Amino acid sequence: MMMGFLKTVIPAAMILAAAACGQSDLSKLEDGSAEAPVAAAAPSDQKIKIVGSSTVAPFSRTIAERFGATTSFDTPIVESTGTGGGFKAFCAGVGPAQPSIANASRPIKDSERNLCIAAGVNNITEIPLGYDGIVIANAKEGPLFDLTKRELFLALAKDIPDGQGGFKPNPYKMWNEVNPALPAKPILVLGPPPTSGTRDAFVELGMELGALQIPEFAALKESDEAAFKERAHTVRTDDSWVDFGENDSAIVQSLVKSPDAIGILGFSFLEQNGDRVKGGLLGGVEPTFENITNGQYGLARVMYFYVKDQNIPLVPGLADFVVESVSDGAAGIDGYMIEKGLIPLHEVELGKAQEVAATLKAGTAVSP
Repeated sequence: MMMGFLKTVIPAAMILAAAACGQSDLSKLEDGSAEAPVAAAAPSDQKIKIVGSSTVAPFSRTIAERFGATTSFDTPIVESTGTGGGFKAFCAGVGPAQPSIANASRPIKDSERNLCIAAGVNNITEIPLGYDGIVIANAKEGPLFDLTKRELFLALAKDIPDGQGGFKPNPYKMWNEVNPALPAKPILVLGPPPTSGTRDAFVELGMELGALQIPEFAALKESDEAAFKERAHTVRTDDSWVDFGENDSAIVQSLVKSPDAIGILGFSFLEQNGDRVKGGLLGGVEPTFENITNGQYGLARVMYFYVKDQNIPLVPGLADFVVESVSDGAAGIDGYMIEKGLIPLHEVELGKAQEVAATLKAGTAVSP
């Protein structure tokens, strides 16, 4: 349904084969090039370290707490750094002192993959965790918004058509200037920063598709796709859009204090704060569990986590944690993450994720 669910960025077969043969020398790649040196870790460095998406972090923390409480392994450390910041830290090197997992609310980019390779992080496996919706939310007492993707683009793009074959800075200050049927309220959107996977998904699934509904942008895509992408993905930089950092909880708190503002955040944060904020409609469709699962809600995405395969024999419990993360009890339709707002993968997709996790566990892992 979503592309790229289970692709392995750099195949893990090499490290798994080495582990199966009882080999521990991972200093050379198949092409003879040297991997990054792995420094000996102090006991305090033996915990699983997880970085990345603020949207995925609450799920990882839930799994980590249960994992620490029900196994003999230490509770993993989870840091919310944003998807982009997470990949930067994840790709810094190999070894127990480095992050072993990167959470992501979008697939890894080629530039991030190359950053990993340059640092000797040559074996990475992508595993989907579940679905999430990108929600247009505001305070309970605020107006009800029902926005199309075209209206979102016209409200939030840096430049819009000038009616004479060119483009002009976005002049709209009020929602009813975009469409008279919308609330007569100032355009004020609290959103994630450029390093956020939520921001990337929002501009790709929302703004880009909204731009294509405008003839001038559709024509630009036909004539110059690079120029189209640049304009379609560029959010206005005036006071109508506020970069709010990698913290959806802080956005929720600010929405409560500013009833006329709307926020761009993950569905799970709407679920956890339903007593304080409400989700706006997208083309008449509510952001609900069912509408995201069945594909009717048009701002849905897959959440991922990326495993540093080279750390599996170096970090106690890493393989077991990966297996737990996609187990039926955690990520299945009746799993404990459902009450945290996770929208589970379809049965076949979850089964494939579990197969990948089991394959990783077949590699060498250290006991606590």
